[in-house]
Amino acid sequence: MVNLNVQHLSDALNSWGLWGRIAGALLVFVQTVLPFIPFVVIAGANVLIFGFWMGFLVNYVASVLGAIIFFWIARYYAKDWVERKLKKYVYLNKINDKLENNGFMYITIGRVIPVIPSFGINLAAAVMKVSTRDFVMGTIVGKAPIILLESLIGHDLLYFHQYKGRFLILSALFIGLILVGNVYKKRWFGSNKS
Repeated sequence: MVNLNVQHLSDALNSWGLWGRIAGALLVFVQTVLPFIPFVVIAGANVLIFGFWMGFLVNYVASVLGAIIFFWIARYYAKDWVERKLKKYVYLNKINDKLENNGFMYITIGRVIPVIPSFGINLAAAVMKVSTRDFVMGTIVGKAPIILLESLIGHDLLYFHQYKGRFLILSALFIGLILVGNVYKKRWFGSNKS
């Protein structure tokens, strides 16, 4: 099903010529704010359209720019309101303090280990005490490996017969990252009681 969606999206974008390539980059950008299509589908389509390395670069740059712009918009419009609401939740204040002191580490790891959707990381960082510098640097560093992985999975899914072994290994790695991420999420942030 997913590989048909990758192929269909790729074919549709290719049929638009240059505008399709622009649309492919914009889809990644928009998906950062409105995750309406799984990222791996868009990443796979862009890899097919642009070639693997250029497709990865388009996916990476558009995703990083989308995350940073969304962060700035959300921080400008929502941060003060959310901070007032968070004051009554001890658990969330503990998380906020951790993010203020170690924002780069948490954003980087949150990007590499896909437990929280990118949209959630962008929004949470914007309304909590993560510095802009930590968010931007953590996003730049953390998005590269996961976007490379998702681009490879999207590519290999479409060419499953040719890349079956690699696809299975990468998929297992992706699932492993999610499982490890859930363990660390519980360890770092504990339970939400209180």
